[in-house]
Amino acid sequence: MKNCIILLLVATSLLTCKSGTGSKSAGQSLFNGKDLSGWHVDVPELDKNPQAVSPFLIRNGLLVSMGNPNGHLITDAIHQNYRLEVEYRFAGKPGNCGVLVHASTPRALYSMFPKSIEVQMMHQNAGDFWCIVEDISVPEMEKRRGPKEKWGITEGKERRIVNLTDGTEKPLGEWNIMKIECLDAEVKVWLNEVLVNHGFGATATKGQIALQAEGAEVEFRKVMLTPIKKISE
Repeated sequence: MKNCIILLLVATSLLTCKSGTGSKSAGQSLFNGKDLSGWHVDVPELDKNPQAVSPFLIRNGLLVSMGNPNGHLITDAIHQNYRLEVEYRFAGKPGNCGVLVHASTPRALYSMFPKSIEVQMMHQNAGDFWCIVEDISVPEMEKRRGPKEKWGITEGKERRIVNLTDGTEKPLGEWNIMKIECLDAEVKVWLNEVLVNHGFGATATKGQIALQAEGAEVEFRKVMLTPIKKISE
């Protein structure tokens, strides 16, 4: 009888462990720390200037966007329903950069930006949404996007949706942690554990992920993707 009880306890323990492991989705690093495997570069200047050099490189185990020439580093794979955790900092003078989610058609805007929804990393504006030939909605749209008649997703339209907070970025030189969750038509963004944007009704629900080169040198030490089935509170 005692042996049966022990066997039952062991079996229950193993089942619990197996169930617990199965309930957690494993994260996948999109950057291996060595090269740009799994990514491709789209920089228009490289097409017309044989002397131009890609702005994306590996330095001391970090993924670096040098900022110029402008362009994008884009995943080869298409992703859907995920949490993306990005740790980044401006290596020198602060400026502009961003993460693009649900990216698809290349050079769809200004012959530069792929069709996508941008989560802004620009210094003092991190967490803004920019609509790039895709759209998304947020509460208080007119307050955060401007007059409705000016809204749009193409050149000359009001494409920016201002984030919810100020002062959430770390001091220059320190690492920022941005978490982006995309589930169906919803996109939710945290910066350094503070909710900075939450959109719904996105016109795209899957696509590639892209990092920008847009004028400022930015270092990335983590680009981690985890499948999700529910948006975090």
